[in-house]
Amino acid sequence: MTINSRSALLAGASGLVGTELLHVLLENPVYEHVKIMVRKPLDAKHPKLEQVVVDYEELENYSIHFKVHDVYCCLGTTIKKAGSQEAFKKVDYEYPVRLANMASVHGVQNFLIVSALGADAESKVFYSKTKGELEEQLKKLELPALHIFRPSLLLGNRQEFRLGEKTAIALSPIFSLFLTGPLQKYKPVSARSVANAMYTIAQINQTGIYTYPSDQIKKINQQTIHETKR
Repeated sequence: MTINSRSALLAGASGLVGTELLHVLLENPVYEHVKIMVRKPLDAKHPKLEQVVVDYEELENYSIHFKVHDVYCCLGTTIKKAGSQEAFKKVDYEYPVRLANMASVHGVQNFLIVSALGADAESKVFYSKTKGELEEQLKKLELPALHIFRPSLLLGNRQEFRLGEKTAIALSPIFSLFLTGPLQKYKPVSARSVANAMYTIAQINQTGIYTYPSDQIKKINQQTIHETKR
C-alpha cells in the first residue's frame, strides 16, 4: 500500500482512547478515508472523516462500511454507566465480537482492539472475566491479523468523573517507583500512547494474533517517537 491509499473504521471514537486515536488517524497521511461508527454525530469535522450513525443491535445492516483495510475497536463502558452487568457486557463483549465478525467476513487486514490488563476468562472479577472471554472469542475468528492491546490504568482527560480512578491516578507516581522489572506492565499508560501504538502496529504487514501489555505499548510508542525525530 502507498501513502494515501488506506482506509480505516473506528468504533468507540468518543471514549478516552478512541478520541486520541481519531486524532492520530486523521493527522497521519497513511489513511485517505477514516470512518467512525457513532450512536450520534460527534462535533468533529475533517476532509477525510465520515461519521456513520449506527445501531449496534443491527450492525449487519452496515456491512458496506466494513470494506476497509483496518478496523479499530475502542468500545468500552463501566457497569455504573451501563446500568447493569448485562448492559455492560453488550458494550464490552457483544458489540466488539459483532464488529470482529463483520471484519472477518469482509477480509479486513487488521482488527485492533483495546482490552485490559488482567483480562482472564477464568477470573472471578466480572470486568476481567468479560475482557478475557472477549479475547478468547476473538481468537476463534478467522481474522488475518488480531491485535489486542492491554493497557493498565489509562491516563487522560475523561469526560465523566470517576473517583476511584482519579485517586489511583493521583497516587500512581508513588506506586510507579516500585513497579520495576516484570511489574512494569502495571504502570499507568496514557491514552495517547495506546492510540499511537495501535496506529503503528496497523502499519506493519503481519498476520497472526498479538497481545500488547502496557509496558510493550509504551515501548512501541517511544520507538515511534524516536524514529519520527530521526
